Amino acid sequence: MNLSKGANLSIILFFIGIVLIYGQDFLIPFVLAVFIWFIIREIKKVLRRSKHFRLFLPNWLENLIASLFFFGLIVFFVQVLTSNIEALSSNLALYQANISNIADKINQLLNIDIVKQLNEMSGGLQFADILGNVFNVVSSLLGNIFIILIYVLFLFLEEFGFQDKIKAVLANSSEKGRVFSIMDKVDVSIGRYLALKTLVSLLTGVLSFVVLKIIGVDGAAFWAFLIFIMNFIPTIGSLIATIFPTVFALLQFGEFAPAIWVLVIVSGIQFLVGNVIEPKLMGDSMNLSSLVVILALSLWGALWGVTGMVLSVPITVVMLIVFSEIPATRPIAMLLSEKGQIE
Repeated sequence: MNLSKGANLSIILFFIGIVLIYGQDFLIPFVLAVFIWFIIREIKKVLRRSKHFRLFLPNWLENLIASLFFFGLIVFFVQVLTSNIEALSSNLALYQANISNIADKINQLLNIDIVKQLNEMSGGLQFADILGNVFNVVSSLLGNIFIILIYVLFLFLEEFGFQDKIKAVLANSSEKGRVFSIMDKVDVSIGRYLALKTLVSLLTGVLSFVVLKIIGVDGAAFWAFLIFIMNFIPTIGSLIATIFPTVFALLQFGEFAPAIWVLVIVSGIQFLVGNVIEPKLMGDSMNLSSLVVILALSLWGALWGVTGMVLSVPITVVMLIVFSEIPATRPIAMLLSEKGQIE
């Protein structure tokens, strides 16, 4: 019997893996849309704290106002990012030329041919290729905005009748009240986590933008957006978010001093937000084992690339929240948690 269950589980996991790999063009925008849907609903809750907003507006109009606010910000950021990417692309030749000057200084300091060593290790990869790959990842995320918008719209349309469907399915069940209780807890927990994580990441990005702008780094908005996105990736995300603008500052100015300033101050922001502000705001919202975080990062990165790495922790946190609210899957939530303790 156990062997049969194991075989069935293996087959199910195999087909899930196939769907995740070959259905990523559909699944990634949809998962992003679900997360955005939760964030918009959190914005609506904030707006509802105003007595007039709560009393005089129907639910559909509340959703519309919160959505317009959110996507208005998205359109603004897309326009800023587009102009930044165009400016950076037009100066690629200048940045590439500065590599030679920096390499000469390093050669004199360390007495090694740094360019030759890096070319041998990277197979002749050029800075323009690296920056181009970064642009492609960001452009891919932005290119899905329209389809994500469609998904979000239909999620809101489905929201109105979803509870009625659940009531119809559980009409003759004694578990109806418990099911709705679990759904409410999952809804509140996921919404809170995504809203706070987005707020913390946005704070990190804004502070980094101010610093990069003061130092005079080109494309400060682009690097701040990259820092915002990378902040969703645990451990290595903050490291990557710090290294990219640091290396770029070195290539732009051809001097070490600006790059060192970027490294020190942006790292300080990452440390302050990640170790002081985020724990105070989020508490145990991300109650994940460090090993689980790394495994999730590797798994989702292998399945969906950089986008999967960005989504890895939010997806795993959502799984933890859902599993912790269902008695049958509560042991799995304990295994995913940091200390085996879940509320």
